[in-house]
Amino acid sequence: TAIPASLTPAQKAEEIARIITTSLAARLMPVFERTKGGQGFTCAQVNPTKAGDAAFMLDMARRLVKWAPNICVKLPVTAAGLDVLEEGVAEGRSVCATAGFTVPQVLAVADRHMKGLQRAEMNGVRPGRCFAVVMVGRLDDYIRDVAQDRKAGVKESDVIQAGTAVIKRAYTLFNERGYKATLMPAGMRGAYHATSLSGADMVMSIAPKIANMVSAETGPWTERIDEPVPADVIDRLMAVPEFARAYEPDGLKPEDFITFGVVQRTLSQFVEAGWLPMENYTL
Repeated sequence: TAIPASLTPAQKAEEIARIITTSLAARLMPVFERTKGGQGFTCAQVNPTKAGDAAFMLDMARRLVKWAPNICVKLPVTAAGLDVLEEGVAEGRSVCATAGFTVPQVLAVADRHMKGLQRAEMNGVRPGRCFAVVMVGRLDDYIRDVAQDRKAGVKESDVIQAGTAVIKRAYTLFNERGYKATLMPAGMRGAYHATSLSGADMVMSIAPKIANMVSAETGPWTERIDEPVPADVIDRLMAVPEFARAYEPDGLKPEDFITFGVVQRTLSQFVEAGWLPMENYTL
């Protein structure tokens, strides 16, 4: 597909994203139609360089959903991203809240989703779905770095349960509060991230490498979502302040989300490894 040479770098990146996304959306359309919009989505992410600009992201989100009926708009879990998420749900869009690592973030997503649902119902709009991402393995990586730098003495066997502890706590709170958003574990580092959540009502983002690891597991197959991360593991992890901020429901305020270390790290990777290469693509 020809890309006009007159486009600005940002427009070029968006056009490349459109070409790729619409191709994938077409492949998944039969699933979307068969499930009446329950499955078969393709994510289209807003420009990650604008994670704090609600007006820009909302305008872009409204463009992205015009690409195909089964587009799910991917938004960062920042204070600005939450504003756009609620507005999108109220307008009937499906949204995926990405760069999520903490209990406070996904609780905020679920709360704003509920507000959007109420607004949609009042206006006779059929709302889309909402997926709240917890990048479990990326949180483990971050906690490992911080623990090592602080000489916290946290064991590796504890570190690899940090993301699992966060998403399990979030899952319990979602059920207790009757939230309707769907948790989505992502960024897994091993089969254990998936198997520890077996039996959960979640949608999992599983890379091919991790899928192969899960396929190689031999069981025994049991539901493990209700098995808590051991209390002694939580106690040791709580010695790392950044884990406490991620684990406690009030550990972060929405205005703090964008400055939390692993959020900044990931948004930077989205920009450097994803968006800028498309802007700099040679036609």
